Amino acid sequence: MVLGHGRQRHAEPSAEVIRAGDESAFTELASRYRHELRVHLYRMLGSFTEAEDLVQETLLRAWRKRADFAGRSTFRAWLYAIATRAALDVLASPARTREVAMAADSAGAPASSAPAEVAWLQPYPDELLDLAAPDGGEPEAAAIARETIELAFLAAIQHLPPRQRAVLILRDVAGWSAAETAGSLEMSVASVKSALQRARATMRERLPGRRAEWGAATALSESERALLRRYVTASQQGELSALAALLREDARQTMPPDRLVFDGRAAILDLWRPVLEGEEAWGEWRSVPLAVNRQPAAANYLRRPGEAVFTAVNIDVLRIADGLIAEITTFGPELLSALGREPVM
Repeated sequence: MVLGHGRQRHAEPSAEVIRAGDESAFTELASRYRHELRVHLYRMLGSFTEAEDLVQETLLRAWRKRADFAGRSTFRAWLYAIATRAALDVLASPARTREVAMAADSAGAPASSAPAEVAWLQPYPDELLDLAAPDGGEPEAAAIARETIELAFLAAIQHLPPRQRAVLILRDVAGWSAAETAGSLEMSVASVKSALQRARATMRERLPGRRAEWGAATALSESERALLRRYVTASQQGELSALAALLREDARQTMPPDRLVFDGRAAILDLWRPVLEGEEAWGEWRSVPLAVNRQPAAANYLRRPGEAVFTAVNIDVLRIADGLIAEITTFGPELLSALGREPVM
């Protein structure tokens, strides 16, 4: 699925308007693209918080470079190019440690899992993805469809070298031509084509085998919603047998930034058992359905003995295959604060 960057949802400003130097007018024009630029940067970086920070840096760079805008591309494409170069600068910074590292299973043996190997991976709430979507089901909606925003895609793409990553996103997600991509990244067309070929090969190796069945959905299916409701109910009630019934036998759970993989239903249940059952159980749980990265998710809250309110503990993001949970990626609760979610009473 691609996002043809020649299609606009807003009338394009002229080069003269961009170069005129009216800061408030420029800010208003550039801010139209803030949400989709954040999604683009999120794909490049894999981190929601870093993408949020870099959107502002992108708009500042655009303002400083406004005199360079000659109108040979659309204003939107020009902003995308600036954002991409800003992301490449971040990825090249020696202050950033972004090396993927081998994960380990619960017994300490090496385990292959893209999410577990990407310590900086963060989820992206659907309600914010929707802000980047065009109205009326326009073709641009592909930019926030599941197949290019799901966690599996985000984790896999982080395994690519930065320029391969940029080429893949601009060509296969944003729909740029090889010539446009080459101009934006200061590469030759031949180098762009070679980088894209290598990037696609890596992605085929890294993405789940059943991914093609997920399609280009931008909303959860009813069967996914139903399974999520069952997961939320079983989690709240601490029913380990009910949770077990929702898991595939070969299900796995990862917890970025920890590089651990709990491989198989039995390993996941062993992880959950002391939390939910027995004298060492943590307390009373509440789960709230969410949707992140176009996948079903649950925000989990805990009220420990003697406490008056529930405190956010984590976010579970589910990947479903054949009507069962194939993968759980568990994140910390930080994103809930960014969304303004209050503790559950």
